[in-house]
Amino acid sequence: MADPSRPPVVVIGGFLSSPPLFGPLSERLLARGAATVDIAPIWLPDWLLVYWRGQGPIATRAARAVREASRRASGTPLLVVGHSAGGVLARILTAEAPFAGRRFAGSSRIGAIVTLGSPHVNAWEAWTSRHSGVYPAGFADEHVPGAFFSPRVGYLSVTSRWATARADATDPRERWLRRSYERIMPRPHPDVIEGDGVIPVSCALLPGSRRIVLDGASHGHGTRHPWYGSEEWVDAWWPAAVEVWRDALAARSGTHRV
Repeated sequence: MADPSRPPVVVIGGFLSSPPLFGPLSERLLARGAATVDIAPIWLPDWLLVYWRGQGPIATRAARAVREASRRASGTPLLVVGHSAGGVLARILTAEAPFAGRRFAGSSRIGAIVTLGSPHVNAWEAWTSRHSGVYPAGFADEHVPGAFFSPRVGYLSVTSRWATARADATDPRERWLRRSYERIMPRPHPDVIEGDGVIPVSCALLPGSRRIVLDGASHGHGTRHPWYGSEEWVDAWWPAAVEVWRDALAARSGTHRV
């Protein structure tokens, strides 16, 4: 029987990341009570090959990590933490419909999906993924929209308002950020866009999920500023992640968590 306070965790990294980047996060989650932490074996070269191969092979690697972690956890539903694009991949792994010719149907293995700065709304991906004809966020919205498997799967979307970009910005860095945000957001664009430096807040909030908006976490490892997985910010979302996971386990067992 699952220990309702110690979830087995799988981390799925984001675009251009590699597993070693998530080593410190793994240690932090173990220190906070995670039973185990596995990092999906998706490496920088895998991301670079997306332009030619599409995202099917990456999703397959993530699915394999979920299957292996589930087996080692004796079937205990997993808590999947997806950073950036990894959060969209986590949703795809639950879909019954084939993604890029691969059917994953992994909702029974996943007790909760926690996304950190994930582009659930992504108006740009149709251009960037035109080579494969498969748009990850669009696929997820069509086949597993919002908190699709709730309450048997818990959903938590975490975002941050670290970097603001105004329409009338004169600073070159803010103007560049504004253009970057606008490429992701569907129109019309508001006068002020808040985000984590890569993904706007409005694009990272999955409909139907529990939501946390932080005040100062950066998107990822590319800045010196603390990101979602830094010591400064883990405690802002990890307790809620465990809570949505526990709620999902209670829903599966037909009980109500006290």
